[in-house]
Amino acid sequence: MTIVVENLGKLERRFTIAFPKLEVQQEIESRIRKLSKSVRMPGFRPGKVPLKMVTQQYGGQVEAEVVSDKVGQRFFEVSKEQDLRVAGQPRFAPKTDGAAEDYAFDATFEIYPEVRIGDLASAEVSRTTTEITEGEIDRTLDILRKQRVHYHVRGEAGEHGDGGAVEGAQTGDRVTVDFVGKIDGEVFAGGSAEDFVFVLGEGRMLPEFEQATLGLKVGEAKDFELKFPDEYHGKEVAGKTAMFTVTLKKIEWAHLPEVDAEFAKSLGIADGNIEKMRADIKENLEREVKRRTQALLKDQVMNALISVSELDTPNALVEQDQERLVAMARQDLQQRGVPNAGNVPIPAEMFKEQAERRVKLGLILAELVKQNDLQAKPEQIKAEVEEFAKSYEDPQEVVRWYYGDQQRMAEMEGYVVENNVVAFVLGKVKVTDKPVSFEELAGNTQG
Repeated sequence: MTIVVENLGKLERRFTIAFPKLEVQQEIESRIRKLSKSVRMPGFRPGKVPLKMVTQQYGGQVEAEVVSDKVGQRFFEVSKEQDLRVAGQPRFAPKTDGAAEDYAFDATFEIYPEVRIGDLASAEVSRTTTEITEGEIDRTLDILRKQRVHYHVRGEAGEHGDGGAVEGAQTGDRVTVDFVGKIDGEVFAGGSAEDFVFVLGEGRMLPEFEQATLGLKVGEAKDFELKFPDEYHGKEVAGKTAMFTVTLKKIEWAHLPEVDAEFAKSLGIADGNIEKMRADIKENLEREVKRRTQALLKDQVMNALISVSELDTPNALVEQDQERLVAMARQDLQQRGVPNAGNVPIPAEMFKEQAERRVKLGLILAELVKQNDLQAKPEQIKAEVEEFAKSYEDPQEVVRWYYGDQQRMAEMEGYVVENNVVAFVLGKVKVTDKPVSFEELAGNTQG
């Protein structure tokens, strides 16, 4: 029987699958006999349940399984015979106007589109360039010093001094306070604490609280008014005004470690050589620049490919990707410890635009790779694994870790293919270099 494939639109197709009920019935009987050998029912030994009872109990389930199997198998056969590149999962709907002795289903599905990649020479890409200067190294050292800050009680002599003559709390000091807050004369939940510690200037407390604490000496107290922002996370006090009393109990001044041999050793430089430490920092910064620059460049290349390509996007693939993105979002909530993350309503529609872009890019990249032989070569994958491993303490162990897992190697292969695509496209498009500072680069790619 010749199968006629109907064209329902740009990508949607439909054909009818039919097979005799006798063929299904024979398969049902075969499966029921096989099932009866192991099925258990009260009052019968295993394998001794009458076929009629097994059929009554399991006949409907077995029939559904047989029909589903036959529909799926026939759909696969017809798709292969007709050379149909099916995108996503087909939908099957029973036909009611067929012969009584037949099962008949309409199979509706989408096919992969034709991808037409235009002239890349008409596209433009901006490539950022960043130079690591001595100033960048100094700024990184300042960050590393602040990460290793330690505090001393102001006024108490120690190996790093006593913190100077200033008695009042200053920006950068770590303070210990007691505080009590009242709204309409009543203490409210979470509005009081004892021996509460925070660093002035870090922005952990509301500005009015920090301002009231600045300049206080140990033992001094201050009353002040504080209006909670309308969008404050504590909904029960948001937008309300409270009266606070804060009492300062301890002031500790911050001591930043000097950039010396001991500091270098704390960063893993065994002999404490400061120049080697600065060289290591520069190398790490350059590696970070490369990573961020490549990410920005890849995004520009993908935009260029989309701009010159023409294709219809299969809805089935977009819907599948939306489901994947919802699952990823739910998993992220679970990892963050959000209560009942598995039941949080996440509408798939919010990911539609992202899913459409991902599907479109996937189809374009597949076509580009096929047309231009941009598959990942084993030596390319090996080089990328080794480059990635360089930033770890034991690079060879990281290399072994990669090669020991097919999934990790598949991810690296995909990364290499993307790099091949980027290199290929850059050879075709108009590229403009754009110098940016490290701070600008970090701001462009944060998150």
